[in-house]
Amino acid sequence: MSKDTKISVSNVSMQFNLNRDKNMGLKEYVVKMLKRQLDYDEFWALRNISFEVRSGEVVGIMGLNGSGKSTLLKLIAGVFNPTEGQITVNGEIAPLLELGTGFDPEFSARDNIYMNGAMFGHSPTYMDGLFDEIIQFAELEAFADVPMKNFSSGMHARLGFAVATSVKPDILILDEILGVGDFKFNQKCQVRIKEMLSGGATVLLVSHSAGVVRDMCDRAILINKGELVTIGKVNDVCDIYEKGQV
Repeated sequence: MSKDTKISVSNVSMQFNLNRDKNMGLKEYVVKMLKRQLDYDEFWALRNISFEVRSGEVVGIMGLNGSGKSTLLKLIAGVFNPTEGQITVNGEIAPLLELGTGFDPEFSARDNIYMNGAMFGHSPTYMDGLFDEIIQFAELEAFADVPMKNFSSGMHARLGFAVATSVKPDILILDEILGVGDFKFNQKCQVRIKEMLSGGATVLLVSHSAGVVRDMCDRAILINKGELVTIGKVNDVCDIYEKGQV
């Protein structure tokens, strides 16, 4: 792993055990689990994935639904441990994997901002200095003290992105966030990412939009059915994806 490498994924595979009986109730499931009588099918979400992301790069991960893109991001973010292989991350990660992750719907946007900051190890005093910027970027000034259970998905998206990018992490991981929300918000996200890049941040993102990947990324990775199809120049990878050559 070279000095300028921020993320190294080496021969990574991920296996899940899928219960064969889809109609089993919770009580029956628990009983069978305790008796070790559950029947599973092995499902390999990823097989032998290897690549590196260099400092300051924006790398897009593309693929059809179910190809393993989100699983790969969760492995890099440390949500899962790989069944096989090794992942090395050099730097502080801010993962934005799902809209509203880490938010309590019963609490206000204000409370959730401070709780999210605490999850990243930041003190209330530190978050005081970021609060106004977060709320203004998310365009939620009028909703700062409203419980988030009353927020639309777009409002969740705006706040989640604002919080994740306010702390200027070394590595930002985004799962489809640039494909959610209105055009104006997407443009703001892209401007914010470009500002982070000018400061040396590294970005790894999943997107179904070839347009977003072409505009934002330096390189692209194409995955199909858990296997690496190709990695390389953005236009080359996007062409293969758009033509369905997988």
